[in-house]
Amino acid sequence: MKILKCWLLLICILQMPPAFSQRSKHHAGKTKPSNIEYGTASYYANKFQGRKTATGELYDKDKMTCAHNALPLGTWVKVTNVRNKRSVIVKVNDRLHYKNKRLVDLSRAAAAKLGYLNRGLTRVKVEILGMHPPPH
Repeated sequence: MKILKCWLLLICILQMPPAFSQRSKHHAGKTKPSNIEYGTASYYANKFQGRKTATGELYDKDKMTCAHNALPLGTWVKVTNVRNKRSVIVKVNDRLHYKNKRLVDLSRAAAAKLGYLNRGLTRVKVEILGMHPPPH
């Protein structure tokens, strides 16, 4: 069973699009790890409450979840609001519309904790934590 889990994890990693790792930024002459990405975050409107996500679970505005187009479903990420440095840990359980240029779409609860409900959008840093929920 452990071998099967290792193979599945390896397959997920290998299927990660190369564009994700190529988006790493240079800062102060040093390259940031490829598991960090910067972009714009939005949040789900209330009209999506109770609708199915890409994983099949129902969207709940009070859960800590997000939509991301490049990461495997079930990936845990830490999202930090660049403006105020607030962070949340969320699970990727949905996809954005393919024409959407935003990096991540957060649940209402996650957006509230990041402090951008009134703004609608904010610049964020997204760090990949892995396929297992981080310890609290």
